[in-house]
Amino acid sequence: MPVRIPRSEKRTLGQLLEHYVIEKELADRLRNASKEQRKGLYTSLYDELYRRVPLHPQLTQKGDAESQIEAVSRQMKLLERYLQPESTFLEVGAGDCSLSREVSKYVRKVYAVDVSREITKGEAFPQNFELIISDGSSIPVPRGSVTLAYSSRLMEHLHPDDAVDQLKSIYLALTEGGKYICITPNLLSGPYDISRYFDDVATGFHLKEYTFTELSELFRKVGFSGIGAYAGGRGTYIPVPSSMILSCERALGRLPFSIRRAIASSLPFRALLGITIVGTK
Repeated sequence: MPVRIPRSEKRTLGQLLEHYVIEKELADRLRNASKEQRKGLYTSLYDELYRRVPLHPQLTQKGDAESQIEAVSRQMKLLERYLQPESTFLEVGAGDCSLSREVSKYVRKVYAVDVSREITKGEAFPQNFELIISDGSSIPVPRGSVTLAYSSRLMEHLHPDDAVDQLKSIYLALTEGGKYICITPNLLSGPYDISRYFDDVATGFHLKEYTFTELSELFRKVGFSGIGAYAGGRGTYIPVPSSMILSCERALGRLPFSIRRAIASSLPFRALLGITIVGTK
C-alpha cells in the first residue's frame, strides 16, 4: 500500500521506516510470548524501543516544552471536572508523567503507573506523587483507594489477555462510585501505531485496537455498573449517548476497509468515534 505521511510528521520516510522495523520486531516478541514471559517483557521491550528509536515521539515531546504543556492542558480540560482536593488519582501508562505531575497540584495523592523508567530517568517528583513500574497488567496500588483512574492511548498497547487483567485491577483499585476514563483510538479508523504508514492493520506496539462496542462490553464484563462516553478531543469533550456511537459503529462495520477508514477518519466521525469511555464502579 502507498505510504501516507501527514504534513505534521517531522521525521523522514527513512526514519519512519527504521522506527517501524524496530517496533514491529519488538512487538512480535511480545505478541508471541507466554503470559508469564510478558510480565517482564513490557518493561524491557519498551526500554529497548526508546533506546533504539531516539526520535520516538514520546521522547521528542518530552524535550518540546510547548507541545508538552499543550497536551497536558487538553487532558486537564476533561479531568478537571472530576478532580477534588481529596481525590486520589491514578494514571495508567503515565509516560513522561507530565500529566500526573500537573494533577498532583490539585489532589491529595497521585499514583503514576508505567512499564518503563527510561522516559523519567533522573526526574524528581512531588511529595504526594508515587511512580510505580508495573509488569503491564497489574496495578499495584491499595484496593479501593482510587477515586479517578485515567489512561490515554494505553489500552491498545496491551496484549488482549493482559488488557482484561489490567482492567480488572483498575476496577479493584477504585472506590465505590469511582470512575475510570479510558481514551483509546478506534479500530475503525486505524491503525494508529507506526504501522499506520505501512499496513492496513496494526503490527507495531498496538497489540489490539478496539471499537467502542468491544470496549464497553469488556467494561461491563469486568463489573463497571455505568458506561458513559464523550465525543470530541483536543481539549473539547462533549457527553454523548453510548447508543449513538454503537449505531455508528454498526453501520461503518458493514463497509469495505478503504471506505470505512476514509469515513471514520473524517472530522465529524473522528470526533464521535475517538473512544473516550467512562466506567463507573
